[in-house]
Amino acid sequence: MKHGAVTGGAAARARRATAALLTPLLAPLLLGSLAAAVLCRAPAAVAQAPVPVDLELLLAIDTSSSINKEEYHLQVEGLASAFRHPAVIAAIDAAGNLGIAVAVTQWAETRDQILVLPWTRVDGAASVLAMAKRIAAIERRIPGGATGISSAIEFGIAQIESNGFEGTRRVIDLSGDGRANHGPIPSISRDRAVALGITVNGLAILNEIPLLDRYFRETVIGGSGAFVMAANDWVAFAQAMLEKLVREISQSPIAGTQHPRGPSLAAR
Repeated sequence: MKHGAVTGGAAARARRATAALLTPLLAPLLLGSLAAAVLCRAPAAVAQAPVPVDLELLLAIDTSSSINKEEYHLQVEGLASAFRHPAVIAAIDAAGNLGIAVAVTQWAETRDQILVLPWTRVDGAASVLAMAKRIAAIERRIPGGATGISSAIEFGIAQIESNGFEGTRRVIDLSGDGRANHGPIPSISRDRAVALGITVNGLAILNEIPLLDRYFRETVIGGSGAFVMAANDWVAFAQAMLEKLVREISQSPIAGTQHPRGPSLAAR
């Protein structure tokens, strides 16, 4: 009995000694496991709230095979000139105190669309003029292809839905000089945009197809206040884009096809 008691006491002392030796080694592992458990139970990070703006405006410019080098430059410079004009800057100022978010895409056939000016918030002359300078320097990224208007609208929808902004109004502004000849008919994507609260406007260049504005009106545009602006040729594009931007940004009432009114808003 006495021998057994001594043996039992020795065993207890041995266990305590072993625990004393292991505790410093196990403590970091236990703390790490506890921290991991806490992190697993932590709530997911809150997604960043979208930035409110008065208007989300996506400008989709035609770079299909019907657009030659000169016409492309007229298109880009016309867009930049329109944003430099005091009438557009004044319209942005008058649109509200949140500013507007603008992006530019190029498009051709079904698989050829690209964002060439990332979403940019502008809210005064300095920021608008800086953006216009960036637009003027945009190089052609799509060298040609068929005319996939439906895919251009779908790409515009995706850009607006994921841009990090929340606009009071959302608009796709699509310019081109031809009817769709690749992919689904444009009205399918137009209707989807409208269902999402996105207005689709058009700028039809009539140099090759005289009644293209009618096609745009029936097949491409849709949504609240939607309209078509027609330019007789690429030289008239800048004036047409200028008047179109003023009306889109200021949300002026529009009906039917509009033609440029002349030099009263000539680009500067």
